[in-house]
Amino acid sequence: MDPVIVAGAGPVGLTLALALARQEVPCVVLDEGPGKDEPRAARTVVLREDTVALVERLTGVRLAGLGCRWAGWRSMRRKQVTREVEFDDADPAPLHLPQHELTGVLRTALARESLVKVAVDSRLDGIEQERSGVTAHTRGPGGTWWRGSYLVGCDGPRSTVRKLQDIRFPGRTAVERYAVATLRTELPWTDEALLHRMPPWRTSGPSAGEVVGRPLPDGVWRLDWLLPPGKDLVTPELLVNRVRETLTGWAEGVTPSYELLDTGVHTVHHRLARRWRVGRVFLAGDAAHLLGALGTQGLEEGLRDADNLAWKLALAWHHGPREALLDSYQEERRSVIAARLRAADQVLPLLRGGGGLRSYVPGSSRGHDALLADGHLGRGALGAPGAYADSPLTPGPLAGETAVGTPPGSPVADVRVTAEDGTFVRLRDRLGRGSLLVVLIAPGTGVWDRKHWVTAGIMPRLAAAVTALPHRAELLVAEAYPGAAAHTVLLVRPDGHLVSAFSGVRPADLYAAAEAALGGAATDTTDTPRDEDAEARAAAGSR
Repeated sequence: MDPVIVAGAGPVGLTLALALARQEVPCVVLDEGPGKDEPRAARTVVLREDTVALVERLTGVRLAGLGCRWAGWRSMRRKQVTREVEFDDADPAPLHLPQHELTGVLRTALARESLVKVAVDSRLDGIEQERSGVTAHTRGPGGTWWRGSYLVGCDGPRSTVRKLQDIRFPGRTAVERYAVATLRTELPWTDEALLHRMPPWRTSGPSAGEVVGRPLPDGVWRLDWLLPPGKDLVTPELLVNRVRETLTGWAEGVTPSYELLDTGVHTVHHRLARRWRVGRVFLAGDAAHLLGALGTQGLEEGLRDADNLAWKLALAWHHGPREALLDSYQEERRSVIAARLRAADQVLPLLRGGGGLRSYVPGSSRGHDALLADGHLGRGALGAPGAYADSPLTPGPLAGETAVGTPPGSPVADVRVTAEDGTFVRLRDRLGRGSLLVVLIAPGTGVWDRKHWVTAGIMPRLAAAVTALPHRAELLVAEAYPGAAAHTVLLVRPDGHLVSAFSGVRPADLYAAAEAALGGAATDTTDTPRDEDAEARAAAGSR
């Protein structure tokens, strides 16, 4: 079967290609550039635990050595500290690292993959779809035609794939603008990120704004200043003045020495593609959505797109297309991004409106700081990883279902489990292999050798039920799981989202839930062409 074509060699495209290769799906990555990324100190990314785990699982590289985990978070308004957060194992800090370091790790891992071909200096300029596959044309020194089973556009905000498929990309332009500077200096807060609203050295009014400081390794900091609405030119003099006054203000009057490494302007747009799938063509990352106001990170959502789509494409590539499963990518991921954008639209007027009654409501500034912290720290409606509560892959009501601490459709907790070979691993380490995961909660198993309990109690019956599932599954055992009683059985998708939880071994219910999670029975599309016009009408009706 033909490889999957990935258009775009940014972090999302590289992650998708690597995730597909890990599931034995060959890929061709069309890279417009020369195959390497120019280092830009002012271009950084913030990753939370789930996306850090995803990249580390795919590359085998510990990202902590490339970035900085914040020791804490501090919110200030004028001269007052309004919120402080200390991170620990139960509440891990985000990881802040340069984007070129992230792409470098991904490219190095892909270079070792025999199933992935990276075609450099290859700019996509044509796509043709057929019932059995897709053909893409690239121009450049080695311009040619590429034949693929599917094509995924990970080619950024100006996506050629999106334009060639005539997909609308409505939304808002320049929702927020930031002046950015990366510099090496010493600040009063070592390895602690800071959000400072209305700093006292700035005059009141729309230009008072806010400044965010995020540490990087080796004494480097990225500072972002919120700019007033408009299109005023950000000059080098303005940036240097912002740097000096901010450092002087934080150092209480004495400007510390600093080395300015890089500067830039970051403009936040909010857009959402109308469709994320047209036949065998998909969109992911910035090609499908733009967000990033109030501290949220759009790149993280692109990595989650890749994680969601990879196992579905892999299953279709190996076992034949399941249209409901492939359609679920748009339904799940688009609804999550739409919810994030709605939350930002609701909060932005409150936080940026200024003046009015809100200025006189006691405690309102603290509430504002909490909302901003949610976006920066990956919490709440603005920042937390999305749940697929209304996923079409969720099974209907089953008699044996029980409630646990994780609602169906949400990411599972990363508990310690015993694998089939008797080793202790983290649950997240077993994700991304294309297998369903069945987790039995069995207190006490951690203190006994596996050979003593693997053939005892309910284990043989559960093992037989797992073997009979409609797709390969791995049986794991955990001593405990949040909110789960003993002998609870969890069914987990390959991307780590909970399908269902059952009280005890219920083979029929487990089978039904697994089949639903796979989109139902495989669809034979050999003789029946898809009605893409009908699909477009259905997609429009669901919005």
